[in-house]
Amino acid sequence: MTPITQDIANARHIRRSEYVSCTVAFIDCKKPGSDTKENYSIIGPGVTSSDDQVINLPEAHGFNIGAAAMPHGITNNLHIHFTAEVFIVQAGEWTFRWGSRGENEITGRKGDIVSVPTWIFRGFTNAGPDDGWLFTILGGDNTGGVIFHPEIIREAADYGLYISSDNRLIDTSRGDPVPPESGRIPPMPDEDVATLRNVSRDEMMSRIVASGARDFRPAFIDQALPNGGAQIAPVIGFGMTQNRDHAAPITNPHGFSAEWLRIEPGQSVGPFSLDEKMVMIMHQGRLKLDYSDGGGANVTLDAWDTYSVPGGVFRTLTAMGDTPVEALVVLGGDHRKRPVFAPEVLEAAKASGHGLDAGGFVAKASLLPSYRRAG
Repeated sequence: MTPITQDIANARHIRRSEYVSCTVAFIDCKKPGSDTKENYSIIGPGVTSSDDQVINLPEAHGFNIGAAAMPHGITNNLHIHFTAEVFIVQAGEWTFRWGSRGENEITGRKGDIVSVPTWIFRGFTNAGPDDGWLFTILGGDNTGGVIFHPEIIREAADYGLYISSDNRLIDTSRGDPVPPESGRIPPMPDEDVATLRNVSRDEMMSRIVASGARDFRPAFIDQALPNGGAQIAPVIGFGMTQNRDHAAPITNPHGFSAEWLRIEPGQSVGPFSLDEKMVMIMHQGRLKLDYSDGGGANVTLDAWDTYSVPGGVFRTLTAMGDTPVEALVVLGGDHRKRPVFAPEVLEAAKASGHGLDAGGFVAKASLLPSYRRAG
């Protein structure tokens, strides 16, 4: 593989200052109490209905990364997603609601993650006193858009807003013609709303991983090395941990996995590679990423940044400064991901008493057989 150049490395780094908001992304953009919300498409288009939406990195990953920023009291109204929708609370306090009338509510705070089932109405409000920020992960490269609640679609028409059948926002105030009924998404019939499944509070609570409930444990083969010991706390599905005792709290298929990576000051991970593209959403700290492919490229990531590492390349991650790094790692697919560490790391780990068993999990080296069967 051709080494990663510095230009390529830089192009995959989306800094917080480079996120571009869109305030006309959805059909409720003129509704009082919702008109100042901001939508961001960081990796992939997400579910935006606006041609004005800027996409920082349009390259397909098998999932989309986005964000929503809203002042205190502003609401994103009830709507349905067809693929997985996961919220990561970066800042603020949020009220998430669900149900055909939004009759159910839970609260999310900084560091909490909420995964909402598909094909139910959901919405959210910034209930905290300050401006709030949510990162989002959406399943698939094509999310299919969204269906807004019938009341929202009817009210939007009073403002001259419609959604075309190909998920484009039509705004008659800027000269767009009113689409014929056959060319726009109509309000969902009441009988179809009534057939949407009910999600109990207990079920929804099982789909929340609160910041204080994260199960951080040493994750990799390098855990006994002088600068090793980075930890992972699984959130959704099979990620890249090499700790056999790790278990994700949320297990239904999403089309991606998500797990918290924590690297303490002075620690590093790697060099290692993954077949999958690896996206890191930086929650806190400063992280240096060095490509270990001979090209000499490196980047430094700060809190709130997003970074996409190509598949199949070796990289080393190092915590910089005095603050632990916490980043959410997102990898495409519902399968288990298998990091491949450089030979020198495996040799040093063996000298420290650790090896990898046939399942790819860390084990006591002295217990592992030294033979291989042909076959």
